[in-house]
Amino acid sequence: MLLYHGSNTVVEKPEIINGIRGLDFGIGFYTTSNHKQAIRFTENVVNRNKYGQRTVSHYEIDESELFKKCSFKKFETPDEKWLDFVAQNRTNKYNGCKYDLIIGPVANDTVYNVINLYLDGIYTKKEALKRLKIRELFDQWTFCSEKSLELLKFKKSEII
Repeated sequence: MLLYHGSNTVVEKPEIINGIRGLDFGIGFYTTSNHKQAIRFTENVVNRNKYGQRTVSHYEIDESELFKKCSFKKFETPDEKWLDFVAQNRTNKYNGCKYDLIIGPVANDTVYNVINLYLDGIYTKKEALKRLKIRELFDQWTFCSEKSLELLKFKKSEII
């Protein structure tokens, strides 16, 4: 399977960087199986960091080996459990199980706004979930341990 990481630089050796921002699935190395989503993310990273070039790094992963060797959590849809998990991670309040890999819908810019309105108490959980169901959501594969990252093989990068 191919996975992509959008950034402002080539990432040949992915690392888990303990960031200060609350992200959907917490600390980890984020990838997606959707090339267009990775391209869109490059713009966000370059704009936020104010340096570098829009770059998509390509990786290959053997899913059967990954699922055999690593613990994982997978969200199929943006349901109540997914929303609770994302909300806890975004507010740095998650203290549940630790996984090597987390897979699920990515909160793109539109979804990000819905989640923020939910976190601010403007949307109820029911309203947020209703609004999320009508959005096209791409996936994210978050590698949360060195064990899982070792299985991710860099193939190439491209400047956008």
